[in-house]
Order: sequence, then structure tokens, then C-alpha cells
Amino acid sequence: MPVADKKVEAPKKFTPYEPAQGEEYMNEQQLEHFRQILLGWKQELMEEVDRTVRHLQEEANNYADPADRATQEEGFSLELRTRDRERKLLKKINETLDMIDEEDYGFCEACGVEIGIRRLEARPTATLCVDCKTLAELKEKQLGG
Repeated sequence: MPVADKKVEAPKKFTPYEPAQGEEYMNEQQLEHFRQILLGWKQELMEEVDRTVRHLQEEANNYADPADRATQEEGFSLELRTRDRERKLLKKINETLDMIDEEDYGFCEACGVEIGIRRLEARPTATLCVDCKTLAELKEKQLGG
């Protein structure tokens, strides 16, 4: 059975981008670098969806024992919850790809500063710089979130 309750993480299979001295931030090469990261991540998620569908179809048994049936249903529930998180992530990846197409990628939505290549490689769908994200998390925590 696939691990269903794992955290959805950014892809690890890419070569970090090394900007040349004086290279303009979010130039065509950098945008293409992030487009490829996002497309690869999207492909991984779509393959995982396909595996889940196959798994649910193949493993669906009508167990006579209520405990076995409950265990299977709990496993399926965890898997479907993970797929729902991934569905939301796919939407965010598509929105980020649109931002790249519009050349509006890599800048903080709150303050407008550069988010930074390393932060974007760690979280390609990031829309806030580290400072604004930290501030947003502090506000959320103060409001009881």
C-alpha cells in the first residue's frame, strides 16, 4: 500500500540554478529553470494520482471481518486525503506556471521584493518573501490560527 499520509514536498530532482555575476533576476533562463521544476513536480503528482486510482481499484476488497474492513477504509481515507492536498497543490502549480508565463514570478506579492532563487527552489510556489511569510505566520498565530 502506498504511503498515504506523507507530506507533499517540492521535487528534489533538479540541478540548482547558479546565476552568473550581475545576471538579471528572473530572466528567461531563470524563468525556464522554474518552469521545468514545476512541470516535473506536476508530472510526479499526476503519476501519483494514477497510482492511487489503480491501487484503490485493485485493493478494494469486501472483507467479512469488520476490523479488516475498517483498516482498509482508514487506509483509503488517508490516501484520498493526501490526494486532495495534492489536487490543491496542482492548482497552485498551475497558477504559478501562469505567473511565469506572465513574467510575474519570483517577486513577493506583499512587498514586491525578490523572493530569491534558493527559496523558490525549496518552495517553487512561494508567493511571499521570507520576511513577509514570517510576519504572516506570526499574525496567524496571534489570531489563534
